[in-house]
Amino acid sequence: MAANNAEGRIIKVAGPLVVAEGMGGANMFDVVRVGKSRLIGEIIEMRGDKASIQVYEETAGLGPGDEVVSTDMQLSVELGPGLIKNIYDGIQRPLEAIREKCGALIERGIDVPALNRDVYWDFEASLKIGDTVKPGDIVGIVRETPVFVHKIMVPPDVEGEIIYIKSGSYTVNQMVAKVKKSDGDSVEIKLLQRWPVRKARPYKSKMAPGRPFITGQRSVDTFFPLAKGGTACVPGPFGSGKTVVQHQLAKWSDVDIVVYIGCGERGNEMTDVLREFPEIIDPRTGQSLMNRTVLIANTSDMPVAAREASIYTGITIAEYFRDMGYDVAIMADSTSRWAEALREISGRLEEMPGEEGYPAYLTSRLAQFYERAGHVNCLGSDGREGSISAIGAVSPAGGDLSDPVAQATMRIVKVFWGLDSSLAYRRHFPAINWLNSYSLYYDKIADYITSNNAPDWKKQSSRALKLLQIESELEEIVKLVGIDALSASDRLTMETAKSIREDYLQQDAMSPDDSYSSLYKQNAILTLIMNYNKKASDALAAGADLEKLISTPVRDKIAHMKDVPEADISAEFGKVSKQLDEEIDNILRSKEVDE
Repeated sequence: MAANNAEGRIIKVAGPLVVAEGMGGANMFDVVRVGKSRLIGEIIEMRGDKASIQVYEETAGLGPGDEVVSTDMQLSVELGPGLIKNIYDGIQRPLEAIREKCGALIERGIDVPALNRDVYWDFEASLKIGDTVKPGDIVGIVRETPVFVHKIMVPPDVEGEIIYIKSGSYTVNQMVAKVKKSDGDSVEIKLLQRWPVRKARPYKSKMAPGRPFITGQRSVDTFFPLAKGGTACVPGPFGSGKTVVQHQLAKWSDVDIVVYIGCGERGNEMTDVLREFPEIIDPRTGQSLMNRTVLIANTSDMPVAAREASIYTGITIAEYFRDMGYDVAIMADSTSRWAEALREISGRLEEMPGEEGYPAYLTSRLAQFYERAGHVNCLGSDGREGSISAIGAVSPAGGDLSDPVAQATMRIVKVFWGLDSSLAYRRHFPAINWLNSYSLYYDKIADYITSNNAPDWKKQSSRALKLLQIESELEEIVKLVGIDALSASDRLTMETAKSIREDYLQQDAMSPDDSYSSLYKQNAILTLIMNYNKKASDALAAGADLEKLISTPVRDKIAHMKDVPEADISAEFGKVSKQLDEEIDNILRSKEVDE
């Protein structure tokens, strides 16, 4: 700790907010130690020599006159080998290491480094003495897990000539290379870097998203796709499946790294995540999903201030992996609870409240989080690219989308997966309402998908969505006058739309074959449904019997296509397509015989 650290005394304690005087030498966002227990806090407001501090731990026992000492450092995260597979709280305290040190309950003021200082990592140098390096250049690698290679990068503010580098086993705090800068100073490069969480990490340029974020969830990939580097929100009322949707995305998305932030949700939901993820086998690698996952657990019973910091901790870790050239998905569950923490802190600061008591800067803070997502050209000489795709759950009270957090989020993100409790109650999962959801990336990624195993994707998906919209209109007529009032073609439309809903969009997260569908499998199933609609419509126009078309046995085969293993989908698609042609032809021939 530096000798000139600002020292002050507490004059007010209001829950997680502490006000101290005599802090004229401190700066905004400095980390401070509060009271005899040295609780960790952060300065969030300065008025003269008085500092308002949000304390990330329980403040019981603090009182006027207790000492406050600034560390002269902003709230930062430790970045380096050891992040993967770890479980942190909202300010990057390693929960497993804390449990080993003090048991099941976190002691106040405990100070455990985020990255283990005793573990040795095998560093493989990729450069040599005399090489010139720029910010972001990769000096070597560490094979952190069986499926993840950790790239050791030159810090963003360092440029010069390597005067020392050596492969070997190192702890995160030991020097692996040294760079001599143009002004003659030398900088040690370690496996460990630190970065302030409220400051975005730099990159060369941001690019327009153009690659799809493949989730394996048919309702998402087909109708409301997300692009890598894109932003999405999952709003919905209690019990509509927000957390399950985010779990599915974390499990199955085609990204290299997943950062999952439980910011304010119930403890039992986070417990499920902590228990499930180590047991899930990643279909891409055959290893445990934890081998490419970082978990941040800050549940609703943990300190409010740490919840506010948790999404910044998560996005900074995600940026670090993005800078290595990886595709990263960050899940925030939920930003509504994060906003409630923001509202509580704002209220204790006695700021002018905005709508429903939320601070006036709610939208700008949300935008600062989502804007740190994106597909970027990373720093470094190798021209690598990386992406962060941000997906935030929103939990408006009663599912009311006029909620300020939901409205602010919808103005920022480009994909809206609106969950519907009525679908959830009918056991239709994922309960994404196809009538009010949307994606602004649909046209941008259409070329990529149609050129990769799904040539009819755009045409088929737009036709299917149109049928679902027509079905909604026809249902209003049916409620008034009954289904017998519909024409034969309208009844066929209703049957096809039902097939799309039940045989395609409805997905079983517990089924090994239905939990994930590749783009090829999705395209095959939807093609069969739409081919049935076209052939049946043509047969109906030729005078075929509607009841025979509706009850034809091939529909049952189409309904079970989603349970066919990926390896067998091509062969089964051929068989069912042939059966569809034969049965429709038989129905037409039987009509001719009857005549």
